[in-house]
Amino acid sequence: MMQTTRNLQTVLIANRGEIALRIMRACRNMGLKTVVVCSQADRDAAYVKSADQSVCIGPAAASKSYLNQDAILLAARLTGADAIHPGYGFLSERAGFSAATEDAGLIFIGPDATSIATMGDKIAAKSAMVAAGVPCVPGPDCELPGEVDQIRQIASKIGYPVIIKAAGGGGGRGMRVVPDEASLIEAVALTREEARKAFGSPALYMEKFLQHPRHIEIQVLCDIHGNAVWLGHRDCSMQRRHQKVVEEAPAPGISSSLIAPVGAACVQACRQIGYRGVGTFEFLFEDGAFYFIEMNTRLQVEHPVTEMTSGVDIVCQQIGIARGDVLPMAQDAIVCEGHSMECRINAEDPLTFMPSAGVITALELPSGPGVRVDTHIEVGYKVSPYYDSLIAKLIVHGPDRREAMARMRRALAGFEVEGVATTIPLLRDLFQDEAFADGETDIHYLETWLKNRSAA
Repeated sequence: MMQTTRNLQTVLIANRGEIALRIMRACRNMGLKTVVVCSQADRDAAYVKSADQSVCIGPAAASKSYLNQDAILLAARLTGADAIHPGYGFLSERAGFSAATEDAGLIFIGPDATSIATMGDKIAAKSAMVAAGVPCVPGPDCELPGEVDQIRQIASKIGYPVIIKAAGGGGGRGMRVVPDEASLIEAVALTREEARKAFGSPALYMEKFLQHPRHIEIQVLCDIHGNAVWLGHRDCSMQRRHQKVVEEAPAPGISSSLIAPVGAACVQACRQIGYRGVGTFEFLFEDGAFYFIEMNTRLQVEHPVTEMTSGVDIVCQQIGIARGDVLPMAQDAIVCEGHSMECRINAEDPLTFMPSAGVITALELPSGPGVRVDTHIEVGYKVSPYYDSLIAKLIVHGPDRREAMARMRRALAGFEVEGVATTIPLLRDLFQDEAFADGETDIHYLETWLKNRSAA
């Protein structure tokens, strides 16, 4: 357990791109100095130069730079940093990195290693949620056995279709849907081998496969003093290959009376496992019921929509919690207002989704009431082929969902990027779709829409 109010003057940001710049701005709001690490591919980026200090820690390949724990810890020591903020992706959910940071006498701006390890193991996470009363997808909270007859019995008890998942999986990987008993054993064998290769463990678990759910999230903040709050809910159902494309808060059509007990259960779960920092509980929602699927123990890409509706600066709160501050708000003070939506702008071909690298030759960012753009790009910025293709997040806020949709349409119309292909044309088309505008979508909707779009 961290001691109350640790000395924190300088934060090293172990990430890149828009989230590095977002953390930098939060640090400046709090009067903190910043150090940003970078690869050789990023060393000339404007956001790198805007930090108080920058350290090049390796070649372009992430494995030799942004995933190089020793290089990052050395950079922290050489620059006199007091804390490391991992952002999202890269090392943000590595229990070993959290532990190594604390062992080096630094503050890890995130959960402790035990919490990351518990929630990173999907079986352990589900067991913890069951114990805390968080609703879970039907299926045992234990590892799938190796005996064939036992596997068949578990699937039969759950009822087909079922889904096989890697205990250490994430990001949509290590999963296989099984429609009937005839394909069960082969599916288990294939998924087990994929899990072993991708995650270093063959451990699997089995759950009921929900056929038309929505993806709902609940954002939590937890300090080290036993205080915890949840900040409303998000809908992240618009996904392609399990990757989110559009997020919004609140989730349309879900009443406060329905969501409130689930939010309270999430907060209780955090207290029971001694969780600290920011976190997100992810659920599938079908036929009026919530089913826990996983917890993300980090800051998420889509945190801005919750910031816009709750009025809470989640990044500043995350840093304050790591320092030992007491949460400055109680649950009854959390009031979410209006509606917010976020579009992820990727440097990808809008038809094939192939990544597009190159130099930004022209850029026009939208503005106006209720419009926010989180981005690190500018004219002359070189979009690298080495990293995730996200180059910007376009966020809007309005008094209701209808107005938020209208503002997003206007903002997308005024967003121009030249030099690389982007997904902006695709998003413009999506926001003209009537079913999406009416909120009548599930996690499979976007895939179907894209197929129909390609066939047209």
